[in-house]
Amino acid sequence: MSGKMQFFDELPFWSAPFGLKLLDHIDYKPDIVAVDIGFGAGFPLIELAMRLGDGSVVYGIDPWKEAIARTNQKIEYYGITNIRIIEGVAESIPLDTGSVDLIVSNNGINNVRDIDQVLSECSRIIKTGGQFVLTMNLDKTMFEFYEELERVLMDLHMNKEIDLMRQHIYEKRRPLDEITAMLQNHGFIIKDLEHDQFEYRFSNGTAMLNHYFIRMWFMDSWKKILPAGKTDQVFDRIELELNEQSRISGGLQLSIPFVLINSTKKE
Repeated sequence: MSGKMQFFDELPFWSAPFGLKLLDHIDYKPDIVAVDIGFGAGFPLIELAMRLGDGSVVYGIDPWKEAIARTNQKIEYYGITNIRIIEGVAESIPLDTGSVDLIVSNNGINNVRDIDQVLSECSRIIKTGGQFVLTMNLDKTMFEFYEELERVLMDLHMNKEIDLMRQHIYEKRRPLDEITAMLQNHGFIIKDLEHDQFEYRFSNGTAMLNHYFIRMWFMDSWKKILPAGKTDQVFDRIELELNEQSRISGGLQLSIPFVLINSTKKE
């Protein structure tokens, strides 16, 4: 594959709806310092750096070594000079207090180990009046799948696993009021809350369960709530049920509701 095409179409469908909304709400200014928390394979980090221009410096922080390597490949190929990569966790950001004008996180804050500590660090490093824009998917994400999972678990009398499923949802997608309260506790004033939604549509449950993104990012966490000896039984049953629903409805749809939070550090 030629260099011109190597990275052309690699942006995941999952990241794009969140990121496009985030990019639309940034107050673009020259010669600023910005941070992208949880940049993954480089989006929106790289796009943000190019839009801000060479006079700005954009830090990206993420602990994922493989994604960092991929991002560095793109940075080198695109000839970008204003990005600084930090391999680490956002609970401890190695930047000076009050040194940052802009912080963004594209569906990354709700995937850290300690959200409150991350927001404390964001409050520490950002300047008074600085902008903090984040997106996050909400607790009704893929409710169509989770409702079916709960029905199967109920039929199998797996009440403990139902509780584990609900705890998993809570830990990965904290209620919006909890996030906004934490932001306010750390000195941020919320200017905008914008709700949106997109859908993942599939021909049936088999296609959904075999989709690379589902396998890569969701399947392991789903399996962890189940006893090892029950995994195949549960997922075989879910697949059959989703396929039957798809046959009746003409396909399978998974809803992804999300929110953009645009805030500033109060004076």
